[in-house]
Amino acid sequence: MTGPQDASPLVVINAVGLTPALLPHLPSLTALARDGSRAPLRTVLPAVTCSAQATFLTGAPPAEHGIVGNGWYFRGLGDVLLWRQHNALVGGEKVWDAARRARPDYTVANVCWWYAMGAETDFTVTPRPIYHADGRKDPDCYTRPAALHDELTGKLGPFPLFQYWGPTAAIASSRWIADAARHLLRTHRPDLTLVYLPHLDYDLQRFGPHGPEARAAAAELDTVLRPLLADARAAGATVVVLSEYGITPVQHPVHINRALRRAGLLEVHEQAGMEYLDPWVSRAFAVADHQVAHVYVRRPEDLRRTREVLAELPGVAEVLDADGLAKHGLNHPRSGELLAVADPDAWFTYYYWLDDERAPDFAPTVEIHRKPGYDPAELFFDPADRMAKPRAALALARKKLGLRYRMNVIPLDPSYVRGSHGRLPDDERDQPVLLCSDPDALTGAPLNATDVKPLMLRLSGV
Repeated sequence: MTGPQDASPLVVINAVGLTPALLPHLPSLTALARDGSRAPLRTVLPAVTCSAQATFLTGAPPAEHGIVGNGWYFRGLGDVLLWRQHNALVGGEKVWDAARRARPDYTVANVCWWYAMGAETDFTVTPRPIYHADGRKDPDCYTRPAALHDELTGKLGPFPLFQYWGPTAAIASSRWIADAARHLLRTHRPDLTLVYLPHLDYDLQRFGPHGPEARAAAAELDTVLRPLLADARAAGATVVVLSEYGITPVQHPVHINRALRRAGLLEVHEQAGMEYLDPWVSRAFAVADHQVAHVYVRRPEDLRRTREVLAELPGVAEVLDADGLAKHGLNHPRSGELLAVADPDAWFTYYYWLDDERAPDFAPTVEIHRKPGYDPAELFFDPADRMAKPRAALALARKKLGLRYRMNVIPLDPSYVRGSHGRLPDDERDQPVLLCSDPDALTGAPLNATDVKPLMLRLSGV
């Protein structure tokens, strides 16, 4: 094992959605694997961003670190919240805490891995819009130290938030993130640099993982990776590239909350003709998260009926109870009483209304914090609405004039989505992969997600 005095910097690149099937379309990563080492990576259930990243960084399963999905029902608040940012939500010892026990001067840069805010890292960059008092939202990022904000935006421009998620999501966001990481490598040389590149998430969900759009997205990502890998080599860094999950083809959206509502288990309340999920009084409701859904059941006597409704719903592969949650390392108080897992070609919508005319006004918008579940339809301008793009342009003009605006351009038809993830992959070609520039780091034997933290510590010489 290397010692602290001769350990090289470590760069860990999270290339979302990277699989063995896509690897041949990324020449820079193919070369990295050829000259270095490679192994299959066994992800966690649910195979979603926040759960996987927390497992990589703590070496613990969700039952211990508590990140049971990209969001969950906060029982003490009576609210469903997704995409929170505070690192205090993540339990367990983080990799940087373990490293600093051996090397108190160990430095870490987190460039857009999740739960970045409040983490004990030396450099932090994470998306953080400006929410104006009049309702407008402008792209921006949060950094630590604070001076890094102007340093990065002066060099790279504002963080491209609207290319990071939504119907205009594109390569610009991953390029900005990679360039920010390159800047930190050149100017500060952290011992560990964490880099999150989301680009494969977009067109693989829009069009599926096996078509020409997926290959084109991989080629675009490769153009971003090449200079980042070159700068890592120039810094003498060891490089690890991994992914959280693989995206697989889907055809069938499953309206899990509508089924619970029709069964009399889910309740809504109405304001201004719009219906809102009422988790306070619902006997059961689901927090949809791609191909998994935590189902919260208020009373034990409703467990059996809820499970029966879910088991009879087409597109549901299995329903895990307390024993099943424990088997998969998900037995945490934040989890639902049940966990629904979709069929391989299905995924769960969050929709709870039965008539689109009564959908809340945030439903046809990009609104990741108000929707009580994940909505991949946010990746589309409504294909059935010829005026969606002109209306978006008009809303943007209103925004630039300082006026209120509403980007109601997202379809309420989920059938356009062609790729998803969250369940454990059936085919090894669709599972995550782990690559390392060190030819001796990996033997080719599969690694579990909980093995990533020990690997990072070993490659850091601690």
